[in-house]
Amino acid sequence: MRQTGPWLRAAEGAMLLGPDGVPAPTVFAEMSALAAATGAINLGQGFPDEDGPAEVLEAAVQAIRAGANQYPPGRGTPDLRAAVAEHQARWYGLVVDPDREVLVTAGATEALAATLLALVEPGDEVVTFEPFYDAYGALIRLTGAEHVTVPLRAPDFLPAEADLRAAFSDRTRVVLVNTPHNPTGRVLPVEVLRTVVELAERHDAVIVTDEVYEHLAFAGSHVPPAALPGARDRTVSISSAGKTFNTTGWKIGWLTAPAALVEAITTVKQYLTFVNGAPFQPAVATGLRLPDAVFTGIATELGAKQEILATGLAEAGFGVLRPDAGYFVIADAAPLGHDDARALCLELPRLAGVVGVPVSAFVRPEHVAGYRSLIRFAFCKRRTVLEEAVSRLTGVAQSRGTTA
Repeated sequence: MRQTGPWLRAAEGAMLLGPDGVPAPTVFAEMSALAAATGAINLGQGFPDEDGPAEVLEAAVQAIRAGANQYPPGRGTPDLRAAVAEHQARWYGLVVDPDREVLVTAGATEALAATLLALVEPGDEVVTFEPFYDAYGALIRLTGAEHVTVPLRAPDFLPAEADLRAAFSDRTRVVLVNTPHNPTGRVLPVEVLRTVVELAERHDAVIVTDEVYEHLAFAGSHVPPAALPGARDRTVSISSAGKTFNTTGWKIGWLTAPAALVEAITTVKQYLTFVNGAPFQPAVATGLRLPDAVFTGIATELGAKQEILATGLAEAGFGVLRPDAGYFVIADAAPLGHDDARALCLELPRLAGVVGVPVSAFVRPEHVAGYRSLIRFAFCKRRTVLEEAVSRLTGVAQSRGTTA
């Protein structure tokens, strides 16, 4: 049977379609399987190995026991929608109507999917920064739109203003802004965000944000684009509980936007997952209402873990490009004589008993120059795991040039 259909476009957009037209596994699945097969420490995939706040976990248990096990309301439970609105006001001064301007989703990924499928048509253009999370490319291609990227170049991973302006056109329907950024960990400066808002206004584009690392900034402060002048009425702000509360398996996300945009997105979302996570929604509401000290403590602890891994990588001879936020640190293997990070990642389990992910997996093949020797390592792990990984990575320097 001839293989054809939108799924091939999705694979192509996620950079998984080989020259033979056969889709390959994601780099996360590939490297995680390698870690499992070799017993290596998996610093490739961004999931924590410790539970989050006890109050959040206990609230989920209590919700299950109280019978919150059937379909929740389509837009999310009223209490979670109220908690999201409270969160936006508390942290950013944004006034959001919980009944008309909040939608609960199956994680941030579904929020992105429903938003793009609701607002973007074939022939439109969607602008993102590059490197980009692979789901962006897949979802954009599913809409039939063209994916236009703005490079974030090492070592600072900030966009050149000329590149940003050149990316917009009269066909630009959406600009998708990921800050704090994955995989680079950069918190985009307010000056960059103001330029995005200016260009979105000029070209009548919708700003869609991925802010899942919003509370994980340990250097610099996160500013949501919706809080900037001129942005509120054209912005869909997306976040989730998974990264903040170490509950990546719960898949509870949300978006806030003007009522007309929420209505359009809900029309699509209801035919994707319909609803999800009934007992987890009250638990996330509990989490969003925790004291400020809990949120600052989460960021501080991640910053300390980043320090362990970044310092160890530097001592092992890697070039280290330190992040502002998130789960990941970028290491440059070129100083060790390894110019092909993908090849090195395939060898790292043997060389050091550690798994990372090449940054080239987040970059289109034609744009890989400048990223080829870079590796993303996750530090959202127990301190003891990071210390052991650092100890193992010192062996990479001793293998200098074996995979260059």
